[in-house]
Amino acid sequence: MLEIVDAVLCRRGNAIDMSNDHKPSCSKERKRIEASGGYVYDGYLNGLLNVARALGDRHMEGLKVSDSDGGPLSAEPELMTRQLTEEDEFIIIGCDGIWDVFRSQNAVDFARRRLQEHNDPVMCSKDLVDEALKRKSGDNLVVIVVCFQSEPPRNLIAPRPRVHKSISADGLRELQSFLDDLAK
Repeated sequence: MLEIVDAVLCRRGNAIDMSNDHKPSCSKERKRIEASGGYVYDGYLNGLLNVARALGDRHMEGLKVSDSDGGPLSAEPELMTRQLTEEDEFIIIGCDGIWDVFRSQNAVDFARRRLQEHNDPVMCSKDLVDEALKRKSGDNLVVIVVCFQSEPPRNLIAPRPRVHKSISADGLRELQSFLDDLAK
């Protein structure tokens, strides 16, 4: 089975969704499924699949339709275009097993840290899969990271200077007196 995947663009550390989830329970997908003669049961397309768009699952019982029918399972992808800028760092393209355990910004933050460490998109893809396994993803795990810059992502937040706070001896005595009065 080859599923339709979701993609997230990293623009200066911020996640920009490049697709929408194609879950059967999504109202737009549910309407499309029902209009094609299918149904959603317990969040699953015809009670079988947790995705509403995929390639290669038509062999499953309940999804068999002729090519002219279309049917409840769609292979039609959602297409989105966006003009890339110099602030665009990378894109994460992954199947639903990744997105079941990562939110978009969480995946971008994770990938940025890895790319800052080793600047290797192949290793970063493997790191995302390994982390998804640690998070107990129960679905297919396929992910591709495509970098748009040759340099690793820059640190965006300057480290804050450490502020040392202290309490005076008078303040400490006042606090102790207050706590003593509470204990009475």
